[in-house]
Amino acid sequence: NINEDCHPQEKTKVEELGYGTSAAVLFACFIALCCMVAFLLYITARDKNIGNSLTSEMETRIKENDMYALSKIGKDSVYSYIVTDKVFGWFIALATIGIQVGILVFFMNSAEASLQNNSTAVQFTWLCPRDTDVCKDTSNLTDFGWICFSVLMFAKLGKDFISGSKLIYHSSKITHSFKSRIRYFVGGTCLCSITLFALYVSIVYNKAIATSNTQIILTAVVVLFVTEFDRWIFSILEAINEDWTAHVADSGDENETKKQ
Repeated sequence: NINEDCHPQEKTKVEELGYGTSAAVLFACFIALCCMVAFLLYITARDKNIGNSLTSEMETRIKENDMYALSKIGKDSVYSYIVTDKVFGWFIALATIGIQVGILVFFMNSAEASLQNNSTAVQFTWLCPRDTDVCKDTSNLTDFGWICFSVLMFAKLGKDFISGSKLIYHSSKITHSFKSRIRYFVGGTCLCSITLFALYVSIVYNKAIATSNTQIILTAVVVLFVTEFDRWIFSILEAINEDWTAHVADSGDENETKKQ
């Protein structure tokens, strides 16, 4: 450009395909994998329980499993509505996911390198003076910065991904009704998907704009704030009307009763 700043034109397979298309393909494969795993686990569990009737002990376990699902998806998140049969709650949860995805897509699109697009957030770290054919990379980002980034991502997103995976496994249990299995599967898949998408966006965005170790951490924290949006909405709903979050309070009361 006019400031003698340049950007390498060699593109990876992901960049050639486009970040948006790559993300769509990645998550289509992930959801297909989740469906396959849940189905195989269900078939295995069904074969083991052929001829067994639903006992009172199993009915009690169903209630316990419902509370388990709520604890995995997060009692302080609007995602908790997904494991319930509340239509209003589902609308709030899906709308929240849509907003989160929209914000993350905004970051992802800003990471697209384009010398013609003035709105791109990409940092041109290569300096190519006109009086020489040697270019210099001015970025101060090192491997240590990426290591700190990885630790931060694991510490923040690891729990959500593990909990979502457990919820997908939980959805395959034969003791659940068909509707319950669908709710648990959707809840686990949404939790894992938004977690992976946040990780994906953090990586591509930092590759585009991070030029120092401190900047990569700062940018990662900004993107991770988006993953807290569902908890903020839940807090607002609870402040407006506690009845809207009664499903969480009810599960807490049942747990206290059992302990006593």
